[in-house]
Amino acid sequence: MLKTMNQSFLNGVVSTAVSKKNIYGAVLCVEKGDNSLPLVSSAGNLTADKPYFIASVTKLYVTAVLLKLKSENRLHLQNKISKYLSNDVLHELHLLKGIDYSKEITIKHLMSNTSGIPDYFSSDVIAALTAGKDQSWGFEKTITSAKQKKPKFPPGKRAQYSDTNYQLLGKIIETITEKDIHTVFKEFIFDELKLEETYLFDDVNDTRPAPFFFKDREIHLPKYMSSIGPEGGIVSTAKESMIFLKAFINGHFFPKEYFNELKKWKILFGPGLFFYGVGIASQPISLKEVKGGLIGHWGQTGAFSFYHPKTDLYFTGTINQFYGHSVAAKMMIKIIKMYK
Repeated sequence: MLKTMNQSFLNGVVSTAVSKKNIYGAVLCVEKGDNSLPLVSSAGNLTADKPYFIASVTKLYVTAVLLKLKSENRLHLQNKISKYLSNDVLHELHLLKGIDYSKEITIKHLMSNTSGIPDYFSSDVIAALTAGKDQSWGFEKTITSAKQKKPKFPPGKRAQYSDTNYQLLGKIIETITEKDIHTVFKEFIFDELKLEETYLFDDVNDTRPAPFFFKDREIHLPKYMSSIGPEGGIVSTAKESMIFLKAFINGHFFPKEYFNELKKWKILFGPGLFFYGVGIASQPISLKEVKGGLIGHWGQTGAFSFYHPKTDLYFTGTINQFYGHSVAAKMMIKIIKMYK
């Protein structure tokens, strides 16, 4: 280790991030596996304890629930989704060249983004939301939109990021548990880990989460954020995200040997360049570590939760900017370099 990691160094890393264009706030929590480094720093318009939208980092929480259900023999990842979803939902959900593959899709296909089901979160939807046109995207609207788009490959043949997959996984969880996704998250994760500032956003009048930015504009999307539950609706803090991340990585919810099945990486070129396994992502941090970088998940709001196995470092936090991921990655890389 070239330097001593301390609060002053971390403060400098976070302050530098906020000096970048269109980055108005940042928070970063860092811990080592042996609990020797519990540090958190914030700058700009964010504080260390401010709740924020973790967006697609929510998918890690969905993965935790699914693998816990698997450990209890309440599901198998190879189960067909037709076991849990109605014919109305499945009908022509994946229609390619006149063949309806919908009933061939498995839970694992959804988790690994290899289902081939189109992503409702298209460029048109993104453009409307980032322009401030708030709108609700519940399950029915998501499925209707996905059916209007053309799949690019049969299930299992390739990987393409699709938020539609996780809306479907949320519905499958509700079917298995006979509880709504809010209750499942609360009982399986939030209460289990005694998280007091973490919850599923469902009230359009809730002003607790920090608003995030798109370039130089503050974005308020309460209708949208309250409608996307299992796809990206969780609100948390950097400290409580850290509690979850360490529990997730260290086998609190499911046997650690399950990780061998999760690390079946397939490259994705959007959003951004990274690898996707089964319910988890891998972000390369250098050409030498193409498949040995950060393990966890990004959120479109600039949120992140990652573990770096080689240095045994954990990172959680947010840049709170729709396109702020490169700045967040640089913060983590600066710290990782100290331990290499």
